[in-house]
Amino acid sequence: MDLRGWWTESWPTRRSRLLDVSLAVGAAVGDFAIMWAGTSSKFWLPNYVVASLCSVIGLALVFRRRYPVHLALFALIIGTAAGGGPISGLIALYSLGAYAASRWTAVAIAATSYVLFLVVPSPNGDSGSFAASATFGLLFTSFPVILGMYMGARKQLLASLQERASRLEREQHLLAERARSEERTRIAREMHDVVANRVSVMVVHAGALKAVAARDPDRAVQTATVIGDMGRQALEELRQVIGVLRQGEDELATAPTLDDVRSLVGQSGAAGLLVDLVVLGEERPMPSAISRTVYRIVQEALTNVHKHAGGAATRVDVRLPPDAVEVTVVNRPAPEGAAEHGLPSGGNGLVGLRERVVALGGHFEAGPSRDGGFAVRARLPVPTS
Repeated sequence: MDLRGWWTESWPTRRSRLLDVSLAVGAAVGDFAIMWAGTSSKFWLPNYVVASLCSVIGLALVFRRRYPVHLALFALIIGTAAGGGPISGLIALYSLGAYAASRWTAVAIAATSYVLFLVVPSPNGDSGSFAASATFGLLFTSFPVILGMYMGARKQLLASLQERASRLEREQHLLAERARSEERTRIAREMHDVVANRVSVMVVHAGALKAVAARDPDRAVQTATVIGDMGRQALEELRQVIGVLRQGEDELATAPTLDDVRSLVGQSGAAGLLVDLVVLGEERPMPSAISRTVYRIVQEALTNVHKHAGGAATRVDVRLPPDAVEVTVVNRPAPEGAAEHGLPSGGNGLVGLRERVVALGGHFEAGPSRDGGFAVRARLPVPTS
């Protein structure tokens, strides 16, 4: 038997333990004094026996929280047999209403007590009217039970409200943690798009600059200009991301457009990549989240071509049906002897793209194509309003 668990369930707090012990001792002393003061000839048992039995009932009140039904039955039987124990009986009936698991059990025991009060003659021989006895017995047996039920229901209500408040606080804490986690993921994704993609293409340009610096100065100047422009663009996008962190804005200052996609493709072409852009459909303004995702898809796909496919021929298709935007970036296998730039890859770029597209209710897929190249496809629904 787990005594510690039994002790905790019987008296959850020190205050409850002190209260129950005080009630038990007080009821035992009070009933003992009342019964001891009675006249011996008027009781079925001697005064000291009646007083002792009533004291036992009073001391048993320490178990009123854990065993309210057993205590009420014990007080009913001993009290009826001894003809005493009014204080202990009232407290036992109150505890029955407050702590009994079944209200019907409490009502049944209270009704039994009332019937016994009417049927069993008074031990001191008093013969009052039946109406007075019935009224007094009803008050003596029903009032403490009803009061106990009310206090028990009130206590359960307060406990449920406290539990609900605690649960809401825990849920709020979890939601805050989830929001922080999602925000960290979003920031990491933006930083990856701004820094990793731009810097990767700049490294490719730097390699091309090194290769043509000696034999083609004009081409070297052009490549250096492209590197500078891309560096400034990377710094501008990085400044916007940092501004979001500082000011708590939800969106970046400006959203890229299809002209920015064309510029992005042109930069890859200037870096030596054989890339074509085809836009099918009527160009129209798009929500900033969708236009930014389209830009990031093309950016990440072209960066991966630079990293892994060298000078592979690449095609970028942007289709604009009325209800969606479809983006496809397909590259052929890298030609033999293609230069390896040795750019690191964290493997999170495509994962971040998938998260972006799915968050907007779209479909994303990426994988090897039939001819041995690689294909990235995404479809983003566009609200009609």
